[in-house]
Amino acid sequence: MKIALLGYGKMGKTIERLAVERGHEIVLKVDNDIDNADLQKADVAIDFSVPNAAFKNITTCFEKQIPVVSGTTGWLKKYEEAVELCKKQDAAFIYASNFSLGVNLFFELNRNLAKLMNRFKEYNVAIEEIHHTQKLDAPSGTAISLAEQIVENSDKTGWRLDEAKENEIPVTAKRIENVPGTHSILYNSEVDSIKIEHVAHSRDGFALGAVIAAEWLQHRKGIYSMKDVLGL
Repeated sequence: MKIALLGYGKMGKTIERLAVERGHEIVLKVDNDIDNADLQKADVAIDFSVPNAAFKNITTCFEKQIPVVSGTTGWLKKYEEAVELCKKQDAAFIYASNFSLGVNLFFELNRNLAKLMNRFKEYNVAIEEIHHTQKLDAPSGTAISLAEQIVENSDKTGWRLDEAKENEIPVTAKRIENVPGTHSILYNSEVDSIKIEHVAHSRDGFALGAVIAAEWLQHRKGIYSMKDVLGL
């Protein structure tokens, strides 16, 4: 498989290493100027760029009929517009806030726990995420996904960074040097607490999941998620 990397920071370099280990070829690396990039030589594109470049990267791939996998967060106000453009171009797209196999299993655990805990109003739920100091957005896309899953499966009305209103989920974002990513869900009552947590030990889990998603998407059309890729 010939891969175009859109964004060549730390994650892009990790994806490159793991993709080559799996027998794939990196044929293009784009940091900024996608307008002059020869996407046609790629079978699939993997986008881990920056929030203000992601939408253009993704939709340019649609125009060129290049399947695209994106893990860039912080641009999701334009996600529905991207979905409509994907349908219009009959293209292929997977977006995930987190491609890690472990995180996607954690998502399923979070959904099921939210349904269970919604019966017990004495518990208050909160989310905490910790990432490296170079992360540009807060809270993380993964934390937002976790919060939205709880809202969908409970009586909570929404989430808010730091100071939440009544019946909202408070989300705390911390930035600490050299932390790949930690996400915690805490249900707290006067008598006890229940906590589930996912701790990433390196970027490899995120990168490998993105490569696996690209392998899965390569010959497909349509809009998918990691649940489709992993059969969850």
